[in-house]
Amino acid sequence: MVFKGGHGTNAPDARSAAAPVPASFAGRAGQTVLAYIALTKPKVIELLLVATIPVMLLADRGHVNLPLILSTLFGGWLGAASANTLNMVADADIDQKMKRTERRPLARHAVPVRHALIFGLVLAAASFAWLSVMTNLLAAVLVLVTIAFYLFVYTMLLKRRTSQNVVWGGAAGCMPTLVGWAAATGTIAWPAIVLFLVIFFWTPPHTWALAMRYKEDYKAAGVPMLPVVAPETTVARQMVWYTWATVITTLVLIPAAGLVYAIAAVLCGGWFLYAVHKLYSQTKAGQEIKPLKVFLQSNNYLAVLFCALSVDSILNYSTVWQLLGH
Repeated sequence: MVFKGGHGTNAPDARSAAAPVPASFAGRAGQTVLAYIALTKPKVIELLLVATIPVMLLADRGHVNLPLILSTLFGGWLGAASANTLNMVADADIDQKMKRTERRPLARHAVPVRHALIFGLVLAAASFAWLSVMTNLLAAVLVLVTIAFYLFVYTMLLKRRTSQNVVWGGAAGCMPTLVGWAAATGTIAWPAIVLFLVIFFWTPPHTWALAMRYKEDYKAAGVPMLPVVAPETTVARQMVWYTWATVITTLVLIPAAGLVYAIAAVLCGGWFLYAVHKLYSQTKAGQEIKPLKVFLQSNNYLAVLFCALSVDSILNYSTVWQLLGH
């Protein structure tokens, strides 16, 4: 055996130890990691950030308890990631039939279904444990209820059975408002419930706009979304009703919020109503419609509204109720 160097190093062994991981193995490992990340639907979790932070700031009247906020966001992220993963497990069969979802990890067999199920359950347990320790039991229980509701009520019971699936199933997406308030105060108060209802009424027009764009996908998968089973005029009319309910509900919060929120609620609400009414008018006239544009506008509407709420809370402006002398 030949030794090289002055330290008695076995040259072949040294080369073996220093040998890089084969590119093919590294590539497969990286793809697997990305597939597990995709199971959590990272883009969908953005709503968690949009809703939770402003609610916590409002609950604590602008006091920025950064450790608590970050702990709540992390625990909420774990919960949302769990719900999305378990949803993907339950929907693996229909995801294969839709062009919009055919590249999801389970649809293309990038992750075994059993492994995805275990991953989702571990995330749920981690979320509950983290929030119980870092925030409080109420917030942890609310997240667990959200996961169960999203999986069993929306995904397994409603989604494939009724065109009103997103109306009632959408309640799961409203829960960050209650979780944020509970994490900050240990209770649930009326402003949190109002914000819950804002997202509840906002969800149908938001989701149906996307479903109008991809209705052939939903039809092929056998999912009876409203745009699949009803004329476009009917869908747009119901979108108008829910948009009005959304905007009116945002106004209910004005007494507890500041002027920035009040102005945003009125102006952005008018802008959102205009966009949805325009879509309705176009369907009645038989004109070409652009529902995806309304979908994006609905995202912007909610983001601006909750950002305005954050600004009011951080700057600690007087509430409208206080400005009126009450």
